[in-house]
Formats: sequence, structure tokens, C-alpha cells
Amino acid sequence: MQDKSFLMIPGPTPVPESVLVELARHPIGHRSKEFSDIFMYCIEGLKWLGKTKDSDAFIYTASGTGAMEAAIANVLSPGDKVLSLVIGVFGKRFGQIAQTFGAQVEMLTVEMGKVIDLKVLEEKLSQDKNKEIKAVTVTHSETSTGAANDLENISKIVKKHGALLVVDAVTSLGCMNLEIDNWGLDIVVSGSQKGFMIPPGLSFIYVSPKAWEYYKKSKCPKFYWDFSKQKKSLDEQTTPFTPNVSFTSALKIAFEMMRKEGLENIIQRHARLKTRLRTGLKELGLKLLTEDKDASSAITAIYPPGGVSIPDIRSAYKKDWDITVANGQDVLKDKIFRIGHLGFVGDRDIEMTLAVTAKIFEKLSLRGF
Repeated sequence: MQDKSFLMIPGPTPVPESVLVELARHPIGHRSKEFSDIFMYCIEGLKWLGKTKDSDAFIYTASGTGAMEAAIANVLSPGDKVLSLVIGVFGKRFGQIAQTFGAQVEMLTVEMGKVIDLKVLEEKLSQDKNKEIKAVTVTHSETSTGAANDLENISKIVKKHGALLVVDAVTSLGCMNLEIDNWGLDIVVSGSQKGFMIPPGLSFIYVSPKAWEYYKKSKCPKFYWDFSKQKKSLDEQTTPFTPNVSFTSALKIAFEMMRKEGLENIIQRHARLKTRLRTGLKELGLKLLTEDKDASSAITAIYPPGGVSIPDIRSAYKKDWDITVANGQDVLKDKIFRIGHLGFVGDRDIEMTLAVTAKIFEKLSLRGF
């Protein structure tokens, strides 16, 4: 049926009708008082969502990867030593961005589907007697695997060492508990097409007072990404360059919805949907990539039954039910499929997805595998 497609991938995610209506409106002037009011509402929404009063919050017209690059470019200098905690594709990407800017990057890599071992991390940082490691990059919720690091305790270990902690929270912010001030997170980045419930196009970045001290010493080139340009304009309740006016207006609508639901309710909803989906998939006999204790509330990765290809499974979802699920990435391509359950997703969507999954495997003669 036309116009009944449904996304169950880790991004882009479904968009509420009220947000879509806002996107369809004629854009307003980005130097107007009207836009400044919308923009500052969004800035306050970001600080509310990240549970921070101490960090600045910036909005870039860019993907989440753009914010990751901004994070690196503003706090590092060529030759700085960086420890990148890699639990999947996006953890590795953070390290690669740092390498691009001339950093000496060591990647602490674990098997796909696993999370960082806190004891291993603590031992690794304790060996750095001269405090040569300037920054640690980490992914909170790894989009490629559905694994979620213990960010709170990783932060405690990094703070004990003294390095700057730079966090990719692209699929966790707005879905999982994340406390910038209480946990001592220095830089946090995210993107609009995940828990924020709007299309791809905006990215967000939080900058702590400690990160600003690193900024003062940074020698990496930057212009569009420059934190100081963002800060100067933010103090004037505007942006340094032409923003995506329509998306910012849509973000305000999304924040109004999120505030009405309540942050703790949002977190609980995502946790509930994760548990229901994982339980239902196991009841169908499917094996999941991550263990329950390490599972993200935003995305679940699933192995196919023996002898069944990922392309066939994804095709059945799409052709028979007009539902899109994601393939694996990198070494996991065609080895897993991924179901997103973040943002504008509710209990009905999970029950529908489980029912469709059962129908798909019934059609493929896979019941009881």
C-alpha cells in the first residue's frame, strides 16, 4: 500500500506527523527574533536531555559524523596520543577521525557484540604513568552491533587517569540514561535522526569546561567546526552560519513532545521495548548478537537461522510487509540483521514487528528452527 512504509532501522527513524507538518512550513529568517526563540528553546532542550548545566550545547547542520569530527578538531593537536575504545564500526570511526587530524591513535578493540572490559581499560590507563594519553574516545550505544558500554563507570576510570573523555552518543541520547554533569562527560555528540525523531541533517555537541581548556591548546585546523564561533553566536542567541531553519523548527516540536512524555518515561519506554523485542525474538528461536546485560535500548542485532540469507530476510520484510530492517555493517554484513527501536517507536510497533517476523519465518518454512 502506498505511503505505508515503516522504518525499523537504527536511523533514520520514524518521524511524528506533527514534526512532518512543521517541516512542510515555509522557512523563516534565521536572523529573526522568531528563529532565535526557537533556536534557544532547542538549546535548552538539549541541556535538559543531556542532564547538564555546566556544558555548552551546540547545534551543527551536519550528520553525527560531522559532530564527531568537530569534537576531534577542537580539542586535539597533531601528535597527541588518543585511546579509542572500539566495540564496532562507529567506535573505529572515532579513532580514524583522530588519525586524520594527526593524532597517534591506539585502538582498544573487542569482539563485535561485546563491550569494553572495565578491568582491561583500567589496567591500560594505569600503564600510562606519564599521562601521555590526552583523550579517550568511546561509543555509548554502538549502532553496528546493538551493544552498550557502561559509560558511567568508563568515565570514572578515565577521570581517575585525567584524560579527556569524548563520547559518541548518537544512538543513546534521548533513548538511554546519560548524565553529562554527574558522570563527568567532557564532550558528547549525537544526531537528529535517532532519538530526536526528526530526519537526518542536524548534529549536536556538548562541551564541558574541561574540554574548553583543551580547546585553548588545540592546533588542529578548523573553521566551520570551530567551537568559539558557535559559542560567540550562542551568546547572541543565534548561529555563526546559515542553519537548517526548517529542521531546527521541527526539533522544537520534537522537544515539546519529549518534554510532555518526560525524560525518565522516555528512558523507561526504550528499556521496555528492548526487553519485549529481545524476549519475543528469543521465543521465535532466534539468536541475538549481544548478551542481555550489554544490550542497547536503541537497537538489537539478530543472527539468521542456519541456511537463510540476510538479503532474503530483509527482502521478505520489505516486499511482503513494507518494513525496512537493517543489514550488518563491515565484517557483520550479511551475517546479522538489525532492528531499531528508538525514537518515535511504541509498544504497538514492537508487537507488529514480532508478529511480522513470525510470519516471515513461517513463509520461509523456518518455524521451529
